[in-house]
Amino acid sequence: MSEARALPERESMEFDVVIVGAGPAGLSAAIRLKQRNPDLSVVVLEKAAEVGIHILSGCVLDPSALDELLPEWRVEETPIRQRVTKDRFYFYGSHGRLPLPVALMPKIMDNEGNFVVSLGLVCKWLAEKAEALGVEIYPGFAATELLYDDSNAVVGVATGDMGIGRDGEPGGAYQRGMALVGKYVLLGEGVRGSLAKQAIREYGLAEGREPPKFGIGIKELWEIEPAKAVPGLVQHSFGWPLDMKTGGGSFLYHLEGNQVYVGFVVHLNYANPYLSPFEEFQRYKTHPDVAELLEGGKRLAYGARAITEGGWQSVPKLVFPGGALIGCSAGFVNVPRIKGVHNAMASGIQAADAAVAAIGESRAHDRLHVYENGWRSSSIGRDLRPVRNVKPLWSRYGTALGVMLGGIDMWVQQLFGGFSFFGTMRHGKPDYAATKPAAECEPIDYPKPDGVLTFDRLSSVFLSNTNHEEDQPVHLKVKDMELQKRSEHDVYAGLSQRYCPAGVYEWHEDGGDPKFVINAQNCVHCKTCDIKDPNQNIVWIPPQGGEGPVYQTM
Repeated sequence: MSEARALPERESMEFDVVIVGAGPAGLSAAIRLKQRNPDLSVVVLEKAAEVGIHILSGCVLDPSALDELLPEWRVEETPIRQRVTKDRFYFYGSHGRLPLPVALMPKIMDNEGNFVVSLGLVCKWLAEKAEALGVEIYPGFAATELLYDDSNAVVGVATGDMGIGRDGEPGGAYQRGMALVGKYVLLGEGVRGSLAKQAIREYGLAEGREPPKFGIGIKELWEIEPAKAVPGLVQHSFGWPLDMKTGGGSFLYHLEGNQVYVGFVVHLNYANPYLSPFEEFQRYKTHPDVAELLEGGKRLAYGARAITEGGWQSVPKLVFPGGALIGCSAGFVNVPRIKGVHNAMASGIQAADAAVAAIGESRAHDRLHVYENGWRSSSIGRDLRPVRNVKPLWSRYGTALGVMLGGIDMWVQQLFGGFSFFGTMRHGKPDYAATKPAAECEPIDYPKPDGVLTFDRLSSVFLSNTNHEEDQPVHLKVKDMELQKRSEHDVYAGLSQRYCPAGVYEWHEDGGDPKFVINAQNCVHCKTCDIKDPNQNIVWIPPQGGEGPVYQTM
């Protein structure tokens, strides 16, 4: 934007607590705040045009935190209906499977009492609960900037300016963003939140912690033949099509109405730049077990989202002057359980309790130390500590040995009160640094999609209902385009074309020098590029308005 153009003053609104993100963490925090003190003014900002439409998760819901937040929910009409009825685990080969006895797994892996849900619909329901208590929810407003006072404490957030053209200049519909200020700001933006990144960097919240770790989860919703439907069946697998050095796995979650969630996760510390998580997911569906289930069915929806996987060792300091990190902005996913919603909700509850107490003491803009000091001894810590070595063991020893050692470690801790022969293992280097140069790796020949069981990226993005106004600045920022050519293209064979599950990035090789093309309108906001780029040269920021995917029941 031109420096000569004077921007109008931001309009400002004041609240007791400002929450960024209407996911399970943010909405749980908002509800808890009003439960504890109905007189508090609470606002929730959500970048999506409607609550829930940017939400994507497995999702098998552990209702423990929901029972604490809304104890009466079980006697109400809710979108939480399909109880888990069967639990299966398999190790997959290319043409067969090896069942893993559920009865021999550690208790923490048990899905008894859990529910198969659409997390988007759950968040819509939670938003209704919050609004009924007097919470103000503003969808379609992405918070893009932290606001500070003279002591460098966070005092609020600003929403992005609207009506900026592709050239960076205000257009005819230009509208200055709003400033929303409060005594405390809770950041619940989900994985790799842009404001959370700012806070972590500004206040050194990651110091003394292990590097954050991530996976990418890709998911489809299918309607299958009624005779094949097993409502409440939860099935997980690992192994094929990934090799034994690459972490990841799959899930099949049967809902009511002959529908099934089909999902695949690849850990983003994979080494081979030729690997494509999207194509691995397509290959997974050709396994006889999965192909038979989906034969005669219809694909209804598609989406992708990064997943936090660092757990106990990687959770940053949660509090900073004026606010706190909650939910996946902090990184509370339990990797072997493939669950994080219960911990996200619990973190929102705990942060809200700390904020209520602080405001009750006439405090503001300081650190909520009670939240920081308490989470490791809370239900969140009790969930994450026993599994803390599963991810590093998997990364260090590969799938076969690493998963076996992880299972043994969980059993030992269950039997001996948290003792582990491994202590607390380190994760080592961040995911982007795990990628090897292309010259050290073999290309992977992926089969062409058949349009029946397997599909291409563009037809998949179409099912995500993704839309972005083209006349706006590209929300995927390349810091150094020459570096992108010299390294991402020349050294890593243009791996952005493969790690992106939405066809956002292309290298056009025609007519001389390769040209890096960014199809930002395809972006499903998974943020894999922000994580996996080998030079950390791509930065994801929220686009204008409420744009992005529109997930209906994902």
